[in-house]
Amino acid sequence: MKKSLIMLIAAVAMASCASNSTEKSESTTSTPSAETAVLVKTATAEVQTIDLTEVYTSEIKPYKENDITPAVAGLHIDKIKVDVGDHVRQGQVIVVMDQTTLKQQELNLATMQDNYDRMKPVHEAGGVSDQQIVQLENQLNLQKEVVENLRKNSTIVSPISGVVTARNFESGDLFASMPILHIMQINQLKVMANVSEQYYTSVKVGHPVEIEVDLFPGETFNGKVTRINPALDAATRTFGVEITIPNGKERLRPGMYARATFTMGQREAVMVPDQAVQKQAGSSERYVYVIKDGVAEYRFVKDGRRVGNMIEILEGLEAGDEVATTSFTRLMGGKKVEVKNE
Repeated sequence: MKKSLIMLIAAVAMASCASNSTEKSESTTSTPSAETAVLVKTATAEVQTIDLTEVYTSEIKPYKENDITPAVAGLHIDKIKVDVGDHVRQGQVIVVMDQTTLKQQELNLATMQDNYDRMKPVHEAGGVSDQQIVQLENQLNLQKEVVENLRKNSTIVSPISGVVTARNFESGDLFASMPILHIMQINQLKVMANVSEQYYTSVKVGHPVEIEVDLFPGETFNGKVTRINPALDAATRTFGVEITIPNGKERLRPGMYARATFTMGQREAVMVPDQAVQKQAGSSERYVYVIKDGVAEYRFVKDGRRVGNMIEILEGLEAGDEVATTSFTRLMGGKKVEVKNE
């Protein structure tokens, strides 16, 4: 009897232990694990003073250019003294025309002058009518103009200092309508920009402009506004601005594609690193993750100007807001985060 009682007590104790073990196991299984926080790096939205810049594209043009064309057609070219690529000075003789026609017309002028000189006393004596002497005088004056024009065009000088960029004839050719040479002044260059009408009162003569070209990436050339068109284009609502660029070393060339950057003023702006601003898939909207009290908040923003690796936020953030700059693929609104900026 005593032995049976002991065995019963042992059985009850074992059942109790098994029950407690099962309850603990079930309790452990049913309790969810703590949420794992996402490690992120962050940056703080800051107010910065930014330049208000506008960029306009255009083609670089020579400061001056001239076609070298004699005023008299039908003459042979005796000698062209320069070639493409040659630098010339203002006033330098660059083309000599054939002198045969000039010499013949000078002989004709001398003959007509002698004839007039002989007939003038006869006219004064009444032997020649007024009409005849006036006709002789008109013919003489006309011949003087012909000779003077030929003399002016017998040697042609460069009207500007520059470089020869085209040659259309050879020595001995008969001059036709096409220019013999084309000369460009390139120690200074100019760019024409069509600027938005909202900046008409901001742009003045002397306004500095930065010029960039693809041939020299990362390098800027300094220019300044030298002329402003007083009238606006009614169709485009822009006004023309001429920018002059010093080019003493002639690194820039006419025909290059240029970007002209104007600084129109400054303003205070809320700025964040550009990697903090993400693009909403399938739309043009931008968003950031604002980190507050260890939680990521999904927030739409309106971005503005880019300055280096920073971007302006026009709407959606205030100075002092902390935004995520990493781990975007693992973030979502309400997600717990751990900031680690070291």
